[in-house]
Amino acid sequence: MSRTEGKADFVVGDETFQTWYEIVGDLKSGIRPLVTLHGGPGIPHHGLLTHDTLNKVHGIPVIFYDQLGVGASTHLPNKPKEFWTEALFMDELDNLVKHLGITDNFDILGHSWGGMLGSAYAAKRHPAGLKRLVLVDTPSSMDLWDESCAILLKGLPEETQKVIQKHQEAGTLEDPEYKAAVQVFYNKHVCRLDPWPENVLESFKGAGPNEFYITGSLRGWTVLDVIHTITQETLLVNGRYDEAQDICVAPFFEKIPKVKWIHMAESSHMPYYEEAERYFRLVGQFLSAP
Repeated sequence: MSRTEGKADFVVGDETFQTWYEIVGDLKSGIRPLVTLHGGPGIPHHGLLTHDTLNKVHGIPVIFYDQLGVGASTHLPNKPKEFWTEALFMDELDNLVKHLGITDNFDILGHSWGGMLGSAYAAKRHPAGLKRLVLVDTPSSMDLWDESCAILLKGLPEETQKVIQKHQEAGTLEDPEYKAAVQVFYNKHVCRLDPWPENVLESFKGAGPNEFYITGSLRGWTVLDVIHTITQETLLVNGRYDEAQDICVAPFFEKIPKVKWIHMAESSHMPYYEEAERYFRLVGQFLSAP
């Protein structure tokens, strides 16, 4: 199993940045490659690395990359929040696909925010070469994500809920007490394995304050009005304990013409670790089917 790293120049206005990527497998193998889109924004690719299983088992070339601003790609800490738009990340994805020479034939698998990006890309850019789309633990709108997380927060111990509410109202999101309370939520609804896999820990090193208190340019995000235009065969995956509860995912199922939905009974937000054997068997079958 070969691994090739590189960087693609990404021009934004009069500036040039770099997008880091890694290819597992051979893009000239004749098997349609898979581009993976990590979550966040702000959480690099490491958590998705076990998707190299799809290359080991099915020979699918798998492409990982760090989106602009994180990991081994160009960091831009001084850019205003207005810079970080959905269009920017779609442009970066377009640029990477062209750089790799796979514009005519590729699949996408997006996790969480990566699935949001992937669904928007399919619905708004309509790339002719995109053949199949996998949306893992992905909300169809931030309002539905908020609603989903609010339901799950009510299932936490009352004292934990009070700590979270107190610090969010005060804006003290770096307080150790708050972080400890958030970890209680994470252990139930982000990854239920104990301990967390090393790749997951690596991804979360640079993450924001939490997964359920949405700020910045993602607030109000939605694809509810455009997902009916997605023409690709689409696979949806979410877990019983997932932050992306069924209310987040259902609109994809209801509106995308060619769609399948897999529900993982023992998973939260990372079924590719929590139920890895079943997850990779079903995703692999979907991507490699004629």
